[in-house]
Amino acid sequence: MIKKILFSQPQPGIGHNPYSRLTEQYDVECDFYQFIHVEGLCASEFRHQRINPLDYTAVILNSKLSAEHYFRMCSEMRLTVPDSMHYYCNSEQVGLYLQKFIQYRKRKVFFPESGNRFEDLLPAMRRRPNEKYMMVLSDIHNQDQLNMFAENNIEVQPAIMYRTVTTPWPAGKVFDYDMIALFTPAGVKALRENFPDWKQGETLIAAFGEGTINALRESGFRVDVAAGPGHPFTSLPMAIADYLDHH
Repeated sequence: MIKKILFSQPQPGIGHNPYSRLTEQYDVECDFYQFIHVEGLCASEFRHQRINPLDYTAVILNSKLSAEHYFRMCSEMRLTVPDSMHYYCNSEQVGLYLQKFIQYRKRKVFFPESGNRFEDLLPAMRRRPNEKYMMVLSDIHNQDQLNMFAENNIEVQPAIMYRTVTTPWPAGKVFDYDMIALFTPAGVKALRENFPDWKQGETLIAAFGEGTINALRESGFRVDVAAGPGHPFTSLPMAIADYLDHH
């Protein structure tokens, strides 16, 4: 019987959410702990990549986090980002977030009309054949975006400015759950690093996304509940609710 579920992410805000509904409907205890966190590279580490951000006329940003670390790194390197810099963002949210750092002008900030597909920015990129692109990334990133640009003959310089690291499990906190829900391959790595001798046994594991599912199986774990693209449920709470309905 499932009574305690650990979700490897920060606790949601107070109020009704998919997790509180699990508690109310199925009388399960939902616990939360962020298995991973992000650390920025320092300027000296970044310089090992031999990249000068000012050699590029455009920066590609795939999240608010990438925007934060781009401007942080430029500040640490004592670089003044020119007003002529162009920003290609994967969503309107990221584009509008740039107002925190720059005087926002539509003619230098580009994002898809809807959704978060970089493919939708290709027409704008092709109109600027002399643009030089740098993409801000984490050490763990999806290569598909870079491959897409390469397939469309757009040269993009990847620039690693932050990394994903394991958050140590708190000393004295009992690791005793009926189900563990993981959302990223990095979360799988953190589980293994925090508990190298842990055996799954009867503990159920829920996973979001094919990358997480593959990482679990490669690590020798069994996946009992799955959600994400290509699965019947698009969120883990929905998939877990369905599992609890049938078990």
